[in-house]
Amino acid sequence: MKIAPSILNADYLNLGKAIKTVEQAGADLLHIDIMDGHFVPNLSFSSALVKAAKEITTLPLDVHLMVANPASCIEDFAQNGADTLLVHAETDPHLYRVIQQIQALHVQAGIVINPGTPLSAISEYLPIVDQVLVMTVNPGFGGQHFLKNTLTKVQSLAQLRNEHNWHYNIEVDGGINEQTAPLAQQAGADIAVAGSYLFSSTEIASRIQLLKTCGTAQ
Repeated sequence: MKIAPSILNADYLNLGKAIKTVEQAGADLLHIDIMDGHFVPNLSFSSALVKAAKEITTLPLDVHLMVANPASCIEDFAQNGADTLLVHAETDPHLYRVIQQIQALHVQAGIVINPGTPLSAISEYLPIVDQVLVMTVNPGFGGQHFLKNTLTKVQSLAQLRNEHNWHYNIEVDGGINEQTAPLAQQAGADIAVAGSYLFSSTEIASRIQLLKTCGTAQ
């Protein structure tokens, strides 16, 4: 399973150092949470941070748009270095158009569902998306506990992908640690976003390696 550290939980005064640390520790992607204060209560990074990160790392930038109107900022984030843009199913009634907009900019298009959103809400988009992110906590805040019932969505997504030969990656975000990462991997997840678990420790490198291997050790 690939590990995508979320810099939302890093030391904001030393973000460059944090990015370099996780890259050298073997991270596979860099997860960047964009929050607008509307779709979720908090505010976080902008496209300027994405651009700055692109200049100092070779890690693919996994940009999670927790914003009320994702279509309005797709081009900005794409031009500033996003490799994947993830939009919430709950934010736009014209999601098909948003996905096409992202892919037309030669960026991977991902769709996100909250814990309370049924998988049926995104079934029409599964043949065309590059990634599906299942929120395993409620969006907008770090440090929450993993919601195990969300694993049924991961299992269903994996089953549908196999049955139809679809190509999307399955990502989980929220409450990831050495206990929950194996559960996500066994359910079918390909990518795990980890924030508080990594950046609350002085042993970030060892924790990344533990997450990358603990699923196979079960």
